[in-house]
Amino acid sequence: MKVGIYGQFYHSDSGKYIEELLLALEQDNIEIFIEKNFLNLIHLNKTVTKEYNHFSTFDELDASYDLFFSIGGDGTILKSINFIRDLKIPILGINTGRLGFLATIQKEEIKQTISTILNKKYSISERTVLSIKTDPENDEIKYTNFALNEIAVSRKNTTSMITIETWLNGNYLTSYWADGLIISTPTGSTGYSLSCGGPVIMPNTDALAITPIAPHNLNARPLIIKDDTTITLKVSGREDFYLASMDSRLASLNNKTIITITKAPFKIHMVELHSDSFVKTLRQKLLWGEDRRN
Repeated sequence: MKVGIYGQFYHSDSGKYIEELLLALEQDNIEIFIEKNFLNLIHLNKTVTKEYNHFSTFDELDASYDLFFSIGGDGTILKSINFIRDLKIPILGINTGRLGFLATIQKEEIKQTISTILNKKYSISERTVLSIKTDPENDEIKYTNFALNEIAVSRKNTTSMITIETWLNGNYLTSYWADGLIISTPTGSTGYSLSCGGPVIMPNTDALAITPIAPHNLNARPLIIKDDTTITLKVSGREDFYLASMDSRLASLNNKTIITITKAPFKIHMVELHSDSFVKTLRQKLLWGEDRRN
């Protein structure tokens, strides 16, 4: 078996959990490749001194990898898809951050669950990915033009709202007067969109959510659409530029730029333990049903 490991940051107590993971993998003679910058962090913090195979870019990965471990929080998983893209390598999140809604394993559970994972006692949850194109073409977006959670447009360098003209499959929908607009996948429905009043969508639902950010026209409500819909956005405002975000990546676009958002031609594969489920995660991490009276 061959696995990749990636992390963005090195939290204060991460060392022992990284060491646990590496030892568990080595005991099963797993071939380990660690992202180069993360490996440098591990060596810098003297977690382990052993040298490991490493990779740096998407081009160095291929379909021969059986698993891709993401060590950190949900943001680290979102960064992981820059390496995975359309390779269909299952991503397994180990949460060393805070909420870790997308993460499969909590850091304290590594020893108990790693053998289950290595024995492939898990299922795969396929997650829809969004693709974005701009006219005229933008260099900040051209090569990394996808998002697992959401694509959003928002105001830049101004306190004034922006106007977002919106078309669905070429049919004019409306002009949102707002701080911005979020196009969310089911995976992203529990993130930014939810905090702006958007709905929670089950991961296997073929739908997207359009959620305005602080709309001036109060009758503007979140809208659920089919995920094969082509969404076209044209932004205008008092400033010459606005922001487009693809998960955690930002690009500055001219007001004349037209954005087209579609479903990407590939999906991201997330590892899900048989003992877990999306509704269980909602109860545990979003505290659904929690009430002091109970």
